[in-house]
Amino acid sequence: MSDSKPSLTPEQEQALVAVLDEIVPARPDGRVPGAGALGLVGFIEDRMRETPDLRPAIVQGLAALERLAAERGAGGFPQVPAAERADLLNALSTREPAFLPGLIFQTYVGYYQQPIVLEALGVEGRPPHPQGYAMEPLDPSLLEPVRRRGPFGRRL
Repeated sequence: MSDSKPSLTPEQEQALVAVLDEIVPARPDGRVPGAGALGLVGFIEDRMRETPDLRPAIVQGLAALERLAAERGAGGFPQVPAAERADLLNALSTREPAFLPGLIFQTYVGYYQQPIVLEALGVEGRPPHPQGYAMEPLDPSLLEPVRRRGPFGRRL
């Protein structure tokens, strides 16, 4: 997809990697990397090109995050000690309320599409269609409340 807007700067990318790793950290056993280390910056940039409101929210949020980090004596968010990053993001959420919700949603979308993540969850690392996934058999008793309720609404 072509885009007239420039990509994120290298500094913004580094900050975004650190934020993504806070949103979805690496598994303690090392089997699955965090969202930033998994390389989701490109995915987020694609979403920013496709969703006009997302780009300014993320760019402004990253700028505000860097200012907050500087106020706390760090050269940037990636230099903030790991133990303090969540607090900094919480503080940012009140200053830039549009930043985290969209970013978190897009991070989850991108993260849970990655084959390594799906395999770690015990799901084949492939799209669900056309092969589909095995489902447990339906328990017909779950439909009993609907059957007892009977038809409603108007008939056409």
